[in-house]
Amino acid sequence: MTTEKLCSMVDHTLLAQTATWEDIRKLCDDAMAYRTASVCIPPCYVKQAAEYGRGRLTVCTVIGFPNGNTTTACKVFEAKEAIANGAKEIDMVINIGMLKAGDTDYVLGEIKALKAACGELVLKVIIETCLLTEAEKITMCRLVTEAGADFIKTSTGFSTGGATFDDVALFARHVGPGVRIKAAGGISSIADAEKFVALGATRLGTSRIIRILKAENVAPGTY
Repeated sequence: MTTEKLCSMVDHTLLAQTATWEDIRKLCDDAMAYRTASVCIPPCYVKQAAEYGRGRLTVCTVIGFPNGNTTTACKVFEAKEAIANGAKEIDMVINIGMLKAGDTDYVLGEIKALKAACGELVLKVIIETCLLTEAEKITMCRLVTEAGADFIKTSTGFSTGGATFDDVALFARHVGPGVRIKAAGGISSIADAEKFVALGATRLGTSRIIRILKAENVAPGTY
């Protein structure tokens, strides 16, 4: 895989609680230089980032992050506000407790409500695989498909684990047509990124890929 192709799959991400606008601005600069799929940033910086990268940058943000147990109404409000501020992609966290309790109607309804708020914009559904059983992961593949979301995403990066090869392979076996896969959390090398893609991921949530390219002096546009 070419470096250019790999970068085009990266959601260049910074969601740390300590992130400042200056940190986010640098992230945006790198994303525009290396032509990543998006920047994935906290909601409070969406408007600034959208204005800063107008026409050159896709802004993604997170909803119900990182725990997922705010109400559906809160998540819908967050999504609508983010979209009004310029977000083009929304990564929502499911209500994991409701899934664990077997209330799949609640989980399905919430994803549908967020997709309705997003309309034609991209909705990615974070299921936090490290907290789920295999059966729950398979259930989420079905619910994400039924709800009409665009992506199923492994992880927030803020829990007990991140993306694994086994989980991405499981997603690829169980999601329905039209549902894409985002691996996120702990992707630490080019080789790992390429393996996630080979297993079926078409998006990678990471900040490390661009850092690695810069450390190896791979300049933008020299791929």
